[in-house]
Amino acid sequence: MKPEILLVGPYPEWDLVELEVQYDVRKLYAAAEKDVFLETLGPQIRAIATRGELGASAELINKLPKLEIVSIYGVGYDAVDLKACRERGIRVTNTPDVLTNDVADLGIGMMLAQSRGIIGAETWVKDGSWREKGLYPLKRRVWGRKAGVLGLGRIGFEVAKRLKGFDMDIAYSDVDAKPYADGMTFIANPIELARHADFLFVTLAASAATKHIVSKDVIEALGPEGMLINISRASNIDEEALLTALENGAVGSAALDVFEGEPKLNPRFLELHNVLVQPHHASGTIETRKAMGKLVRDNLAAHFEGVVLPTPVL
Repeated sequence: MKPEILLVGPYPEWDLVELEVQYDVRKLYAAAEKDVFLETLGPQIRAIATRGELGASAELINKLPKLEIVSIYGVGYDAVDLKACRERGIRVTNTPDVLTNDVADLGIGMMLAQSRGIIGAETWVKDGSWREKGLYPLKRRVWGRKAGVLGLGRIGFEVAKRLKGFDMDIAYSDVDAKPYADGMTFIANPIELARHADFLFVTLAASAATKHIVSKDVIEALGPEGMLINISRASNIDEEALLTALENGAVGSAALDVFEGEPKLNPRFLELHNVLVQPHHASGTIETRKAMGKLVRDNLAAHFEGVVLPTPVL
């Protein structure tokens, strides 16, 4: 018999087809009565396949007495209750590396789009403003300015590599200085990093320790000419402090791919002209999403075959 796995949220069709060849896939997201669904099928579930933002709560895990592994489609695992998994010896995997470069690309793209006003400039042409009002208002340059990278892990390092192509003065903050950070300045304190930066990239993994690490003080240190770019997790930023700073001009602008409560983001963001909003799609290329799906399946297959997991978290 095929192992029964619980699919918490939808996957692309090409992944679902492959999963259904190897497993008896139970779709939690499609259930009209989720509690009844879990009460009926939960005792047979041996694996969870989930997405990074959906995770797996302790409440869900506790309803699955035979659960052996949680395989995450995404790099972030902050939404999975790791404590509950540790207590029961449940393995956890994610999909690092395969999405790193696409996420870094979008971060750079967001910086360019916001700094140079690319989206507004397109509207300026399409709505006739160019013809009727003349040249588009001047924006700010990118090259040769100062960048700060908060979290020099896989994604942060790739962002920094790309920033070097713009001849930037690059600094970073992490738990300690990194031996691979050639040509970059280590600034341990996030407030001082923000004070250094014209562009502050948030690229660190989310955890209880990093919740609101981009605080009111960090945001204000970035200043009225600074730009905050977040391609990590929404919880890393004090969103209320950011909104207030964007509204009163304490910080210049922001480019954000993630939000608290997404996709129902705070409507205050939609009223601002100094923020670029994106629908949490930094890894959203066909190539990367296919690679992520394959790695989810590879981790599940390795577990059920009793061999080493390709990308374990626990």
